[in-house]
Amino acid sequence: MRGRLRATVVALAVAVALILSGCTSDKLATDYSSSSGTTYNDNSGRPVLVKPADRAKAISFSAKTEDGMPLSIGDYKGKVVVVNFWYATCGPCRAEAPILQNLYDKFQKQGVAFLGVNIYDQPDQALSFEKTYGVTYPSVMDVDSGAVRIAFAGVVPPTATPTTYVLDNKGRVAARIVGQLESPSILNTLISDTLAEGN
Repeated sequence: MRGRLRATVVALAVAVALILSGCTSDKLATDYSSSSGTTYNDNSGRPVLVKPADRAKAISFSAKTEDGMPLSIGDYKGKVVVVNFWYATCGPCRAEAPILQNLYDKFQKQGVAFLGVNIYDQPDQALSFEKTYGVTYPSVMDVDSGAVRIAFAGVVPPTATPTTYVLDNKGRVAARIVGQLESPSILNTLISDTLAEGN
């Protein structure tokens, strides 16, 4: 009896851990690609997709980068933008940093912008993280004002860190992925499809 109870508890713990970690798979990317317009609406790592007709108004915020420079989301007007919420001691943020950088390297030639939103650190910590993990796109510091989190809260709020958004070329949330990016496939598909909308 105790053995069964222990096994049940372990199985439940594993299931909860998978949900909280936001696990993703290549199969999901395939499923998404074959079901355009589907909206996944859970926190298990599946993307929350918003059809163009259902998208809320454009996200609006201003903040300062890790270098102390002012930055507004309006600076990216007309571009698809990938926005990633992170902080330096977040294990999943560290794990997905190379994936985000590789996708940035791939898509910046097509005019896609990437922007990090650091929700916890001071600039020195953020800069150290970026140097360690080879991150070359900018981040804004949101720990003091919370302005960026407030801007997203009225649309599709972040429910975990990391959380990654894709904004369309009108600045509206087109998709959200909660939790760590396990592979580039899903985000690659979301960026490509959002880019295609503007063509």
